[in-house]
This record gives sequence, structure tokens and C-alpha cells, in this order.
Amino acid sequence: MNPNRIGFQAFALALLLGGCASTPRNDAATTFIVVRHAEKATDDPRDPSLNEAGQARARRLAAWLADRDIAAIYATGYRRTQQTVQPTATAHGVQVETYDAAQPAQDFAAALRAAHASGTVLVAGHSNTVPGIASALCGCDVPDMDESVYGLGYEIRVPADGRATLSEHRLP
Repeated sequence: MNPNRIGFQAFALALLLGGCASTPRNDAATTFIVVRHAEKATDDPRDPSLNEAGQARARRLAAWLADRDIAAIYATGYRRTQQTVQPTATAHGVQVETYDAAQPAQDFAAALRAAHASGTVLVAGHSNTVPGIASALCGCDVPDMDESVYGLGYEIRVPADGRATLSEHRLP
């Protein structure tokens, strides 16, 4: 066999394989789903649990997120926020991490963005904290939320370039 031909074949094979190799794409994104807790009961004025409608909404939230890659779940230490995310946590086998509702939204959002470079992160808060958290995550204005509003959530997508987009959702 001709040594020059073998050298040419090896070169051609290397060129062919090099052309087939793909450059890794850095298109990873993190999606933050920020929701207010579901409907609350009147069983405890300071720390109520969810009522039947709230429990049903929590199950629908889990169903809505069923096909997402849930990387983490955060909720305040109140029963209503914990119960809102528990069906999602159970379905995905993810432990709920408790955060301080009094923590400034900018600080909490910065910690979330630093901790999560991909996947979907669910955050449950309150009518007076959800808009601030969503605003801090997207770097945009989010209107205040009325105390009577349930089922409103925000989806903030943060691609690798850091330019976040916000969409508002009426949750099931």
C-alpha cells in the first residue's frame, strides 16, 4: 500500500471528523417561575394553610410544571407558600428551600441568579414580595399585586447573555 495514500486518507478522515464535530453552544438559560401562594384558609390568622381551592391550585401548578426541568424550589417559611410548592417538589423529587420573606428582593434575586445557571427554578412568595422578586430577576418594572389576586405568576427567562425577559401567566 502506498504510504502517501495512507497519509492522505488519515488527513481526509481527520478533516471530515473535524467538520462533524460541533462546537459546544452556550445557550443555557435559567427560567424563574415566581408565583404568589395559592388561596389561603382562615384556620390561623398569622400562618394559614391553603384552603381547598388553594390545594387544587397547587396541584394544577405541579401539573403545569410537570414537563419542566425543575432545578430548585424556594418558598418562604409560611405554610401557605410551602403547601403551594409541595406538589411540584414531590413530583420532581426536589427539596423545598426556605428563604426569608423579609430579605430584600434585590439580594434574593442576585443569590438566585448566582446559584442557578440552567433549569427551572420555582419561587413562591406573597402578594407584597412576588412583584419585587420578579422585577429584580428581570431588571424590569413589575406592577404591585393586589392582596385578592391568586393564580398570577411571572416567568423570567435569563439566557447565558444575561438579558432577561419577563412574561406574565395566569396560572391554572
